[in-house]
Amino acid sequence: MKRLLLILLPVICGAGLTSAGVAQESSSQAPPQNPSAPVSSAPSIPVDQENARQAKAILDKAIQALGGQSYLTMQDMQQEGRAYSFHHGRPTSNGVQFWRFVVFPDKERIEITKQRDIATVYNGDKGFEITYKGPHPMEPKDVTDYLRRRRFSLDTVLRTWVNDPKVALFYEGTAVAAQLPAVQVTLVNDKNEAVTLYFDAETHLPIKKTFTWRDPEDKQKNLEEEIYDNYRLVQGVMTAYGFTRYFNGDIASERFLNSASYNQGLNRAMFDPNSGYDPNKQSGKH
Repeated sequence: MKRLLLILLPVICGAGLTSAGVAQESSSQAPPQNPSAPVSSAPSIPVDQENARQAKAILDKAIQALGGQSYLTMQDMQQEGRAYSFHHGRPTSNGVQFWRFVVFPDKERIEITKQRDIATVYNGDKGFEITYKGPHPMEPKDVTDYLRRRRFSLDTVLRTWVNDPKVALFYEGTAVAAQLPAVQVTLVNDKNEAVTLYFDAETHLPIKKTFTWRDPEDKQKNLEEEIYDNYRLVQGVMTAYGFTRYFNGDIASERFLNSASYNQGLNRAMFDPNSGYDPNKQSGKH
């Protein structure tokens, strides 16, 4: 059972609002140009400043498309659906039912099985697995992987990175993502970490996200991609009911939502691994 938990939980964790059998795109993107590089001409507005302005305008449209203030001010989220895991692009299970609860910015709980008797809890920078034997800390590598995905999550980027004056914005023109015409924006933070977002050229909704990171052990660069689709309006927030994640070009997981809701006042006890919280006996509210 623990082995099943370790296989399936990364399928469910770490994503934002967000798969449905979409074709993977060629994902390597050219690195953003150095904003301090000299330009050959002297327009009234510097080229890099105008580029950043274009990027910010696209991001603003995306946030409005997602729900504007309803999206930016949501406090918590809960989802129910079915998730599927893959290994080297091939499915490893017939899927598992899941319940996911998030309190922004740093609390998450995932329950699996019909009995909801296996759970993973993330609180701050800690992660715990909970079974009938009680809670125990997750393996450090698994926590590190989760924290990385959370740091680069769509919600974190659009709700935090966009407003950080230390984050540089780059408009990178048109593209094709998830077989749709898109516009492409890259954000680079003060740690030189970059994430590229693709927005539907017509609806302005996010349809793809990519980022890379270097493995500290083998020093190899890894590429992670996410596809968002099947958007539905839930409590004023456009919510992707389909989510697909790729790792180094291979599909790694899919998630399909049956329901979603926001600002339900989730019980904070569910994020305390030692609270004895039982989802079958408590309502989930304060």
